[in-house]
Amino acid sequence: MQYLFYFFAAISIISALMVVSARSPINSVIALIVCFLSIAGHYILLNAQFLAVVHIIVYTGAIMVLFLFVIMLLNLNQRTEPQKKLMTRIAAVVAGGAFLLTLLGATRQGLQIAAVNPEDASVGLVGHVGMALFKDYLLPFEVSSVLFLSAMVGAMMLGKKEKATA
Repeated sequence: MQYLFYFFAAISIISALMVVSARSPINSVIALIVCFLSIAGHYILLNAQFLAVVHIIVYTGAIMVLFLFVIMLLNLNQRTEPQKKLMTRIAAVVAGGAFLLTLLGATRQGLQIAAVNPEDASVGLVGHVGMALFKDYLLPFEVSSVLFLSAMVGAMMLGKKEKATA
């Protein structure tokens, strides 16, 4: 289990470095997708399957499609991008170094991790979330589903073109 953690951590770090160092924006987005998938792997290792699935659907799916559309719409390339000034680069290095020192100072003191309560071991499982939604929170769940349904019908009605009458 610990080897899987180190594997996902290495993939996360390497792909995050590729995000900021890639020359092509498309390669950067692909590396970010790999980073998000490795973070979802961490969620699975933490026994939070629901959070992993939501992370894959929302971030890896929807947000990355949005990023790709924006990148393609802007049509970024090196010829149109202005070069950063030397002072901007120095400020970025100083800010990154200060952030690194802050992280090192925070982790040097050690982390206090509480033991897992056996009664709460199923908190992140999909079955537990489903039971909570359909048992304890059934009425708010149904009201929100009716609200989403009415929003979809309203969006279709607004987007529908009316036939011209002659």
